[in-house]
Amino acid sequence: MAKKALLIGINYPGTAVELRGCVNDVRRMQKCLIERYGFSNGDITILIDTDKSYIQPTGKNIRDKLEDLIKAGKSGDILVFHYSGHGTRLPPVNEESGDSTGYDECITPCDMNLIKDDDFRQMVAKVEKGCQLTIISDSCHSGGLIEEVKEQIGESHVKPIEENHENPPTLGIANYLLSIFMSFFAACGISKTQRDGGGALESFTGGETESEREETFEVKTRYIPFHIYVSLLKQQTGETDIKSGRIRQTLAKLFGEDSSMSGDRGLRDIGNCEVNAVNSQGTKEFANNGILLSGCQTYEKSEDVYVTRTGKAYGAFSDAIQTILSETRKEKKITNKKLVIRAREILKRHRFSQRPGLYCHDRYVNKPFIC
Repeated sequence: MAKKALLIGINYPGTAVELRGCVNDVRRMQKCLIERYGFSNGDITILIDTDKSYIQPTGKNIRDKLEDLIKAGKSGDILVFHYSGHGTRLPPVNEESGDSTGYDECITPCDMNLIKDDDFRQMVAKVEKGCQLTIISDSCHSGGLIEEVKEQIGESHVKPIEENHENPPTLGIANYLLSIFMSFFAACGISKTQRDGGGALESFTGGETESEREETFEVKTRYIPFHIYVSLLKQQTGETDIKSGRIRQTLAKLFGEDSSMSGDRGLRDIGNCEVNAVNSQGTKEFANNGILLSGCQTYEKSEDVYVTRTGKAYGAFSDAIQTILSETRKEKKITNKKLVIRAREILKRHRFSQRPGLYCHDRYVNKPFIC
């Protein structure tokens, strides 16, 4: 049984949307895979944008390396893809082209060449039967990143929380209004600074006294507002005539065959993908050997956290995973379901609004995380 991984960390240094924790997330996952799960360092491929000696996490490079990872996987193998960086979502071209969440969820490579959920669906469909691919996406709008994979834990396929306040926060009206106010700034990509007396994740505060745990945190969403994304795309490509309403056509023109938008790139090989069955609606279900752990729901934003005293920075979801694994003895395995539920509990307790999700076939719900 082979164990291979592809780890992507994008901090977007020097840009208006710079993050601090994504490369740290990759380093911690690399260490975890080696020490806890027995991966060989030589079987872990890393793409980061803070060191030019590494392969850069462009749209083409991410897609190529992920396709290589999947192509190399054989029955019985364990594959891991971890992404930490910005995410976004695009409205469908028309009503007929919309998916089950109503948007195309995308990750945002360093060159702004978006990779959308359809591409992930098609790549997962090519995973060989008996081979397992676990995808961890610590990015905004990561729920539903693999289109057509069953949502086991999450609310991305129901009415968005912004329109369905069945359980409003019990923080008091002043704090509730403040949370809405801060959410508005977060949606605009603006950092927020907060004091915390024990409300940080355990890895930031473990082993300290209550007084020592009071920290200042700078929190920024892993989300790029659309107008800023267009501005960054202009900077990256030198193309000045980019119209917001034609972003798909523009990406197809700029990146050609390397674009997710190029003639619905991911859909062209659909005839070669293994099909498991036909569901009750008469629709084909694609081969499903992929497991997605998303940092949030499709309509939510994931957080990038920087601790000013220690200088440490992590994605809130990635940190929650590492916290859970550190609490779990090496010989004790935690299931995908329990990991996501526990991550939800940790993030809620520490006042993060994001709610992680689990997307996979029923057979993987209670299987151990990774292996």
